[in-house]
Amino acid sequence: MKEQEKKINEEEVKDVEETAENIEEQETADKETSQEEAEDDKLAKMEAEAASWKDKYQRLMAEFENARKRTAKEAVQRYDMGAMGVLEKLLPVIDNFERGLDAVAEEEKDSAFVQGIQQIYKQLMAVMDDLGVTSMDAEGKEFDANLHNAVMHVEDEELGENVVVEELQKGYMYKESVLRHSMVKVAN
Repeated sequence: MKEQEKKINEEEVKDVEETAENIEEQETADKETSQEEAEDDKLAKMEAEAASWKDKYQRLMAEFENARKRTAKEAVQRYDMGAMGVLEKLLPVIDNFERGLDAVAEEEKDSAFVQGIQQIYKQLMAVMDDLGVTSMDAEGKEFDANLHNAVMHVEDEELGENVVVEELQKGYMYKESVLRHSMVKVAN
């Protein structure tokens, strides 16, 4: 019987040892699983934070690019506004050149002085053209309030309605903007 008890005790000890080993293995597996889960959680948090920083970076870069474009556009607009102010002040000089050249008598048109004035006028107009200033030819065209300033009105059955009969003062464009409206006489 002692042998049987010894066998039972040995079996019980084996069972207890196996159970202890199983518990240890389970605890080790649980620890590893919890460590993996903790690492996975930590990794997921880091990935989320990295994605957040990436999103913030991309938004900041887009905002910076928009600000750069807006600043460049505003600089061009400021330049154009300043140029328009200066060019507008030169228009009366051009008008006076044209009036002076129109007032020259036929017999004096070949004189060196008049030819010199004509050359200066041509040079001034070439510079204005290089800067983007062009004259508007309004005569015979339909009246457009965006381009023309009507100061006189005449009734003429031979002409159509709202047709510019005469250009009293030449208008000019700077690039796509009106520098000075044409002063015109409109029919009907």
